[in-house]
Amino acid sequence: MLGNLVRYLDSIVARDPAPRSRWEVLLYPGVWAVFWHRIAHALFRADLFFLARVVNHLSRFLTAIDIHPGAEIGRNFFIDHGFTVIGETAIIGDNVTIYQCVTLGGSNPTNGVGGKRHPTLLDNVIVGSGAQIIGPVTIGRRARIGASAVVTEDVPEGATMIGVKARSTLVKAETYAKDFMPYGTPCKEPCEPVGGQRGHSEQRIDELEEQVARLGARVEALLAEREQQERVSERAGEPVLKGI
Repeated sequence: MLGNLVRYLDSIVARDPAPRSRWEVLLYPGVWAVFWHRIAHALFRADLFFLARVVNHLSRFLTAIDIHPGAEIGRNFFIDHGFTVIGETAIIGDNVTIYQCVTLGGSNPTNGVGGKRHPTLLDNVIVGSGAQIIGPVTIGRRARIGASAVVTEDVPEGATMIGVKARSTLVKAETYAKDFMPYGTPCKEPCEPVGGQRGHSEQRIDELEEQVARLGARVEALLAEREQQERVSERAGEPVLKGI
């Protein structure tokens, strides 16, 4: 059991650059939330629902993380910082990382009968801060959910989802990141440039604005040339064909 704990702490150290030792990781609220959930889940499976809820409420009070006792969680699950909500029928695979203020929420069953209402996260998924994953959707292996994204549909393996409603960046994770990606978001386009430098997107916008200005000037020149031709034709007594 001690060996399992050491491996779990080492898996967190590998994903988080902040701790200097395993002892620091032992103070993380996410670690304690998972610990209390293991107890609550065992009680839940034994049909001791009230006791499971008691442990769940104690854990939520101490960690600010609410994991329903019925949720199924795999190995090396890491919640960074906290303020996370995980619903009853959620299923989480191995080596999943979730940042703060994430919700794995449920959808209202149309027939009024409870069933699989919450998401399934397969192995090595990363969910950025503030993301909302709603309903019985499946997040494929090694998928990344960007910060504040809202996901309501299945996510293919290796995809990165951003925005509201979340859409794929069309760049599979294996093409740019074979290792763990902190915060679940690639840091080229979505992030602000460092040191006040202008990013590629801003430069592209400037180029497009210049093109629009040049086209506008060209259109004005053509209109002025056309008006001049019409005035010359009227003075010469020639018929002017409008609209040509």
